[in-house]
Amino acid sequence: MVVVEEEEEEKEAAAEKDKASPSVHVNTAMSESPDARSLLSASSQLNLMEMDAIDDKEFDIPQVDTPPTLESILNELEDEEEPFVLEDTCMLNTDNMDAHSCDTSSLASSDSGDPAHLKRKRRTVDLNATVHGSVLRHSLLKGISAQIVSAADKVDAGLPTAITVSGVIAVGTSHGLALVFDTNQALRLCLGTKATGAEFGAVSALSINHDCSRLLCGFAKGQITMWDLASGKLLRTITDAHPPGTAILHVKFTDDPTLAVCNDSGGSVFELAFRRVMGMRSCDSRCLFSGSKGEVCCIEPLRAPPDFKDHPITQYSLLAMASLTKILVIGLKPSLKVWMTFPYSKSDPASVPQLAWQFVPVQKMVNPILAFCKGDTVHFLLVKKEETGTIHVIKQKQLHLSCDIISLSWINSRTLVLVDSHEKLQVVDRPSQEVLETLDLEQVQLVYNSRHFKSLATGGNVSQALALVGEKACYQSVSSYAGQIVYLGTKSAHIMALRNWRERIDCLLKQEHFVEALSLAWSFHEGTAKAVVGLFGDPLKRKGVVGDKMVEILFQFAEHALKKCPDQGKIQVMEQHFHDVVPVLVDYCLLLKRADLIFNQLYAQLVENMVAKGVFLESLESYIVADRLCHLTTPIMRDLLAHYHGNGMMDSLERCIVHLDVTSLDIQQVVQVCWENQLYDAMIYVFNSGMNDYITPMEKLFAVIGPQLRAGRSLKDEEVVMGNKLLVYISCCLAGRAYPLGDIPEDLVVQVKYQVFEFLIRLHSADSLEEEEEVFPFIRTLLHFDTREFLNVLAMTFEDFKNDKQALEYQQRIVDILLQKQNHLQHKPWVMVDNPDFTPSQVGGLFTFLARQLAKPDNTLFVNRKLFDQVLEFLCCPDDDSRHTERQQVLLELLQVGGVVQFNEGRLLALAEKAKFYQICEFLYEKKHLYDRIIDCYLRDPLRKGEIFSYIHNLLSMPGYSPEEKQTVRDKVLQHIKELVTLDPSKSADLVVFHFAKEVQQIICELQDDQLLFQFLSCLLEPREGHHSGTILPQEQDLHELLLDLLCRFGPNQLLSFLQTSQHYRLEEAIQITQKYHRNEATAYLLEKKGDVHGAFTVLLETLKENLSLLTAESDRGADGGEGRQDEEERDSESKLTGVKDSLNDIIVLCHRNSDSLYQQQREVVVSALWFPLLETMMASQKLVKGLNDEHTFEVLKELTMKVLNCMSTFISLPAIIQRILKDPVYGKGKLAEIQGLILGMLDTFNYEQTLLETTTSLLNHDLHWSLAHLRAAVTRGLHPRQDYCNICLQQYKRRQDSAEEIIVFSCGHLYHHQCLQQKDSGWGFTSELQQRWSCYKCSSSQGGRGVPSTEPKRGRSTSLAQTRVTSVSHDAGAEAHRKKVFVDATLDLQQEQSWDQLRCLYRGPSRLSILSELSHCHSSDKTGLLFPAQPGTDHFQLKLSPPPLLEE
Repeated sequence: MVVVEEEEEEKEAAAEKDKASPSVHVNTAMSESPDARSLLSASSQLNLMEMDAIDDKEFDIPQVDTPPTLESILNELEDEEEPFVLEDTCMLNTDNMDAHSCDTSSLASSDSGDPAHLKRKRRTVDLNATVHGSVLRHSLLKGISAQIVSAADKVDAGLPTAITVSGVIAVGTSHGLALVFDTNQALRLCLGTKATGAEFGAVSALSINHDCSRLLCGFAKGQITMWDLASGKLLRTITDAHPPGTAILHVKFTDDPTLAVCNDSGGSVFELAFRRVMGMRSCDSRCLFSGSKGEVCCIEPLRAPPDFKDHPITQYSLLAMASLTKILVIGLKPSLKVWMTFPYSKSDPASVPQLAWQFVPVQKMVNPILAFCKGDTVHFLLVKKEETGTIHVIKQKQLHLSCDIISLSWINSRTLVLVDSHEKLQVVDRPSQEVLETLDLEQVQLVYNSRHFKSLATGGNVSQALALVGEKACYQSVSSYAGQIVYLGTKSAHIMALRNWRERIDCLLKQEHFVEALSLAWSFHEGTAKAVVGLFGDPLKRKGVVGDKMVEILFQFAEHALKKCPDQGKIQVMEQHFHDVVPVLVDYCLLLKRADLIFNQLYAQLVENMVAKGVFLESLESYIVADRLCHLTTPIMRDLLAHYHGNGMMDSLERCIVHLDVTSLDIQQVVQVCWENQLYDAMIYVFNSGMNDYITPMEKLFAVIGPQLRAGRSLKDEEVVMGNKLLVYISCCLAGRAYPLGDIPEDLVVQVKYQVFEFLIRLHSADSLEEEEEVFPFIRTLLHFDTREFLNVLAMTFEDFKNDKQALEYQQRIVDILLQKQNHLQHKPWVMVDNPDFTPSQVGGLFTFLARQLAKPDNTLFVNRKLFDQVLEFLCCPDDDSRHTERQQVLLELLQVGGVVQFNEGRLLALAEKAKFYQICEFLYEKKHLYDRIIDCYLRDPLRKGEIFSYIHNLLSMPGYSPEEKQTVRDKVLQHIKELVTLDPSKSADLVVFHFAKEVQQIICELQDDQLLFQFLSCLLEPREGHHSGTILPQEQDLHELLLDLLCRFGPNQLLSFLQTSQHYRLEEAIQITQKYHRNEATAYLLEKKGDVHGAFTVLLETLKENLSLLTAESDRGADGGEGRQDEEERDSESKLTGVKDSLNDIIVLCHRNSDSLYQQQREVVVSALWFPLLETMMASQKLVKGLNDEHTFEVLKELTMKVLNCMSTFISLPAIIQRILKDPVYGKGKLAEIQGLILGMLDTFNYEQTLLETTTSLLNHDLHWSLAHLRAAVTRGLHPRQDYCNICLQQYKRRQDSAEEIIVFSCGHLYHHQCLQQKDSGWGFTSELQQRWSCYKCSSSQGGRGVPSTEPKRGRSTSLAQTRVTSVSHDAGAEAHRKKVFVDATLDLQQEQSWDQLRCLYRGPSRLSILSELSHCHSSDKTGLLFPAQPGTDHFQLKLSPPPLLEE
């Protein structure tokens, strides 16, 4: 073994652990060779470890709260529950390899001695300490490192290239030498010479057999040598084991000393079988895997530790191989067999495949696990032998890391050590997948094997993919053995081993990281730590050893904290210093269940510093409150009282006292402190728990609040708190619960309850003079303090009095006291009703409480009924207006809990009506079924008027009322309908629609006010959704016409929308109404609806003329008026211009709508009658304004005239418009310049429209041709049958040579005989008498129905798009039959047409024509017309198109 533990004690501990725990112990004893004996004799020495310790770095990695066990992880299968045995090696191929990334990679690489190409920018590392501490011991092998440098300088051995470790350490060099060192780091052998180095090249691979007797060396030029490690003699030189011209990448011994495997740079793997016949040594080579099937770049035979030499899996001599695309596991014995192949997930082609075996305990069985990775994911495969003799491979949970792994090694059965491409070493716990530690290996200057992977020594004849992987290959620089890993650098060798548990803690203590050291020690104590070495397997022994260590750390921590405390400076700094220490000390003492340490040694240490003492005492609070610390020693309790009292921390002191064991308290001192500082909870707790006294605390509290309440003074905040505590305390005592927490001892529960009752019903308090005090002071005080809560306490207490005779007597006694009329001793009436100190709520609360008690079925209380009458008069006093709502609410509550039994209902109703208690009246009317009277209550009650509609609707809708009761309510509603409509017209209308549809005329007659009637009818006739949307009211036409009349008077803005939405008015009557009130827009709408377009046009034209005349008159006044009114006139002119524009828009929309709807022969006559009068009107007004010199108005009118012309040009030819313009006196007599603008504008419009038409036609023709061409191509495509047999009868489509059978082929590829389809009834319609429509039987069956066409298109092609029949025709006898295709006409049914439409949509976007239409809509006029939006394209359309080029014939 290379590294041995330092202390004898730890060896014993490790031995104990190995016996008790299921983890695997690797026995490092070797066979009895001289070398092995020398190694064992040196094993007690630590010369190998004489080196400078490298600084430990701690990393902040979060701890898993409940890490899973190893067994749970190993038994967790991910996707495949079944073990898998994959394909043979012949199935391997390299097709999946990303060859493109290889093509661009540079093949130039540094030699193994110069890894500068890997010195990339490293990630920043967090140096905060973690609970794992330093897991690895990193040591420099000084002796070996010195010898490597010396050999390179003195004998020109070259740079180191490979290393391997077993019982000895062997280092290969670039000049072909192998240096062998023992455990003392002394050079034992130097194998080979510079001459052989010149011939063979550098040492590229090394391997030592299990008994350290043989060394295999692989060379860069392909040779392999075997050496005797005892004598240093060369035993074999193998030159023909593999194809020449390739370097040896790996050479490995198996468990069988006569068997080894090697891997060359051609990607092939060979088995080497060593023979010795008659003194002659030979070597037989067998190819296990050819590089032509996929290049292997890593091999790893399964080598069992000495303890598992007889494991059943070893008989197969398993070998894992990693190619560039997958992992293979093969068995070399008894015959060559591939047991498993596993492809990689997608990864970087430059990633280096890694393999590592380890025997791991799983479910009380030890089996090997193969860890492999390529990139950032480590996979684990559990390999086990079944009883049948087969090997099963079970996939385990993967490990994902965010780095590219270049080295993978097991250091024990639970822990992996990885190196990434940034030369960062990571220690990972496999079960929890937690990274325990990260180290930087930059100083190692790791050796890379790039030169050998590129086979530079033989001319570089390797594939680009293998050369790319070789950039980061360092297989020969890392070697693990017996829990230690050796790393080879360019000038040094380094060794990594797991630290034992004490060492890990001591590392943290050296750095004064006491908190982290304690946290790590506690994880050892609880068995949750990772990568543990040197601890007992028995939990009790483990906890004992670790606990002692933790106690030692606690004392060191306390001593260190006192030493490091700043002597001067702010007190806050010193306090913060101890706040970081003391809670940690207390926490771990309590976790270890060593409270004695806190009270004795630790407190004795901390008490030397006053600040530490204070922080210690204050930190105890959280543990006491959490019940983790229930008992304090007397000295600490005394100091705690003094400290909290001295620093004013009274709330904290109280919280502590109520959680502490009373026996540790000085009761007299504590009671005095509590009373002086108003710590009532603590005082009650001490009296209750310490002296079983439950009455004295109540006496003390009553003594404080009683005099204040009797004097009528308001209580302070702290006295209110005290009163509330008193109520809660009484409630707890009566319920058997301790205050402030816990329960009263069972044997005292009844006794305490009786004591409290006796206390409450005392006539006088103990320390008062009877003449000065009123009777029953305690009950009186509680009633004054909070009547309702005190009565609630009594009510909860009375709930528990079932069979307790004594308690029932107390109950009656308390009720009698509450209602006592007269105190015979002082002859003073004492009834709450007569006492002005009590509010109605308090009085009502008392009687509500009594009513609830009396209403119980098992009630035993007796109460005089006259008292209830007295309370009723008090609450219903009409002279007292104060607290009206409160008194009504109290009385209502009293009635609802059963108080009505105690009252005379008639008297109660009279008093309630007199006092205007309408809710009380409603309650009583409800009992008497006088529902119509309830409506009066709602109408009179100002607070609940709005609820009347819901009440009426619910009552008339619900089934629980008789027809007579509902009729009385209906009569009452009709009687008050005017009041209801005034209150809310909308809700009234809903009520009428639902329940009073037949009485509408009567209701309208009741509503005399026209404005009120308008509001009501507007709500009544508005469109409704839901159940009553189609309710028909009687004389509905008359109602709508009445509303139309009212709208003309009160709501002209809503008139047009009403006419458009309502369908219940008569046209002639509606026209008369709108004409009567001169509502021209509405009249025009109705006339157009009637069909009188000219009449509508005339009405709107008249409106336009009126607006134009107002505008011209305004312009005339503007020309004559002065400048003083200029602003006002401008505003007036703008409003009139707006009126003109709106009128013109309305009339243009009317003309557009009706011109579009006319036929061609009618259009010219009618259109002329609409558009030309409009044009003449605009021209005439333009002429008038021109004479008045109002330039702005003239320009606006000119624009409006152009707008009319543009709109006309859609329907009237341009020559006709120009002829009419030239005849017009406005333009006919003037110069041509005046009409130039009009004519040019029309010509522009003509050019634009001609271009638009020609372009649109071209686009349409192109799109139509494209669509038809693609549709034709799709429909005429041939059909390809999937098979040559019928899918129903499963016979060949030509069953008999001599018969002609019809065959039907569908577009889905299925083929059928015509007869078979007829039998299955797959036809579903006839296009003609001769041709039946068929559907594919198989497709339609799989979709859930047979022979029935789907009503919606599906993705499956169940029907033939173009059904094709193939008829088999027989020729002359003896001639070979052949088939002739007969095509029938292709037809598409509705479903197929929908499918083709969908298909075309997939291949096409919107047509170009639709894009142009969209553009034109976007630029259409923003101004909407009277009834409908204006026609598009009438205003400022911006699309500019050049005319299409002229095509020559």
